[in-house]
Amino acid sequence: MTTGAARVVARLKKLNEASDDEGALTRLTLSPAHARAAAMVRRWMEMAGLAVRIDAVGNVVGRREGATPDAKTLIIGSHIDTVRNAGSFDGNLGVLLGVEACARLTNKPLPYAIEVVAFGDEEGVRFPTSLTGSRALAGTFDPVCLTSVDEKGVSRRDALLAFGCDPSHAQFEARDPARTFGYIEVHIEQGPVLEANKLALGLVTAINGGSRGEIVIEGAAGHAGTLPMNMRKDALAAAAEIVLFIEEIGKKGVELVATVGRIDVPNGAVNVVPGRARLSVDVRSPRDDDRMRALADIRAEIARIAAARGVKADLNITYDMPAAICDKTLSAAFARSFERCDHPLFRLPSGAGHDAMSFRERIPQAMIFVRCRGGVSHRPEEFAAPADIASALAVLEDFLDTIGATQ
Repeated sequence: MTTGAARVVARLKKLNEASDDEGALTRLTLSPAHARAAAMVRRWMEMAGLAVRIDAVGNVVGRREGATPDAKTLIIGSHIDTVRNAGSFDGNLGVLLGVEACARLTNKPLPYAIEVVAFGDEEGVRFPTSLTGSRALAGTFDPVCLTSVDEKGVSRRDALLAFGCDPSHAQFEARDPARTFGYIEVHIEQGPVLEANKLALGLVTAINGGSRGEIVIEGAAGHAGTLPMNMRKDALAAAAEIVLFIEEIGKKGVELVATVGRIDVPNGAVNVVPGRARLSVDVRSPRDDDRMRALADIRAEIARIAAARGVKADLNITYDMPAAICDKTLSAAFARSFERCDHPLFRLPSGAGHDAMSFRERIPQAMIFVRCRGGVSHRPEEFAAPADIASALAVLEDFLDTIGATQ
């Protein structure tokens, strides 16, 4: 393990001390733990020679100027907030790799400026909106989210003010696409594909587009002992058939996944034929056309099942996010860095969402993944090996050392 990678690993462990929960890592946006983590990251950025500030939405921004005043800016980012009972590497790794890479370039003039950004709200755990930090930089920050409240009734606006931010300036954090040549992010894969292929690193092709919604099935409740089978309008039986169809849709697609993660049967009882059922649906793909076709097939099958079983069923999509395709130029530069660092080039989409998706169609973005053990994430067992972290740092350094030639 290189000295730089060892420093990243040590800082990951140090960040674990900034937690809202004793005995577990939980760092919610704008919490006291977030403030402690931001202070740590700020100190490490300053040690790397960056000029640091906390912006209007709680991001820690460290800037290194380019060789000329008119140099464009490259953003290196990820997040330092976590889910509850989290792992150490999700988000945090990308931030610390960016800081370390800048530290190792201290005495080298570059034809572009660098901003390393530790976003404060990617996970969306405390408030019902997510990606607010990256959306502010992308210019898509919605001021309505300032009115959202957490489980204690504290609004995001008040939380930002208590954090020392001025939320009224959020719109001024937007980066000018003409002055920003790209956003890059290093992140653990959060899945098992790299490990299955015995590879330390992967080049992300796209962040999957996603559609989420709810299927509501209305049948007719009845006595489980007296209602004949051929006279039933069983909402749960219809739901079961729909679940299996959604699973088959996912299996037939290429890089398409389809999931039912929840079924609710209101007023369900052991001796009652279910009269109503609700189930969630989550469909993702790096190709929006494939996702839309899958949703159309699901709708058609829901209608067929409902008619055959004498029930009513509707699919209501409540969330729809297009795929974020990674920029070809930035990705090609990463591919060359993989080659120079003797890493096989393996391309894969991201099934999980990331801050990078906020920059879709606004600022070119690219990502690389780092292998994580067992594909485990959002749990304390989350782990990336020091050797793999060293590999990611080497590729990132090579990328930063050579990307200027394309500007």
